[in-house]
Parts: sequence; structure tokens; C-alpha cells
Amino acid sequence: MADNRQKRGGADRGLIAVSEPYEVAYWSKKFKITPAKLKTAVKKVGRSAKKVGAYIKLQQHKAADRARIAVSQPYEVSYWSKKFKVTPARLKAAVKAVGHSSKAVGAHLAKGKSTKKAKKSARKTAGKTTKKRAKRKAA
Repeated sequence: MADNRQKRGGADRGLIAVSEPYEVAYWSKKFKITPAKLKTAVKKVGRSAKKVGAYIKLQQHKAADRARIAVSQPYEVSYWSKKFKVTPARLKAAVKAVGHSSKAVGAHLAKGKSTKKAKKSARKTAGKTTKKRAKRKAA
């Protein structure tokens, strides 16, 4: 139902009519978000301005949480991949394995690197031992 500009009572003030461009502009400016994000929020929680405001605050809090890796955001995947010096695919696999906590992902990736280093050094020492044996046999 279309919003009536003549009715300015309390009940109308508390609701967001996404079908009205002027209301979308007003609420987008008030919440400091894009109209698309406002419409998404209204779809998620309903037309109540209080509920939409609470939802938006929660979303902004989640985005501000620096210890959480959001693999759905390309800029975060890029940032954390560079920080941990891994490929985006390895980062996503680590997040899938241990969760979104950056501390847990860092520990998981560090554990993986230490085992790789141990394997690599074992190969090197095994190769040196083989070479020494070959020299002894030749001599």
C-alpha cells in the first residue's frame, strides 16, 4: 500500500516504505548506508525503523570486527592472504577448517607451514645422506 504523505502520525514515522523514493533517500541518509543496503535490511527484518536500525548496527559491528575473516568480501580475502602470505584458496580452506577467527586461521596456517618446513628439511638431509653413501661406495 502506498504511503500517504498527509498522514504523519507516530505509526507512520516508525515504518520504512521502500516503495517511496523519498523515504528510501531519507532513511539511507539517516542510517548512512546505500539505498540497496537499506532495502536488503528491510527485506531481512521488516519495515520497522527500530529493527532496521538495530540490524544495520549489527552488520556494521560485524564488519568492524578486525579479528574475523569474512571470505565473502574480496578485499578481506586479499588482505588476509597477503598478511598470512598464502594463496586465497589456502586461506579459504583454512577458514573452512577452523572458522572465521583470524587467530585460529593464523595458527592453522602456521602449523601447516612448520610441517612443510620439517618435511623439506627431512628431504634435504635424506638427499645429503644418499650422496654421502654414494661417495663412500665410489671411493
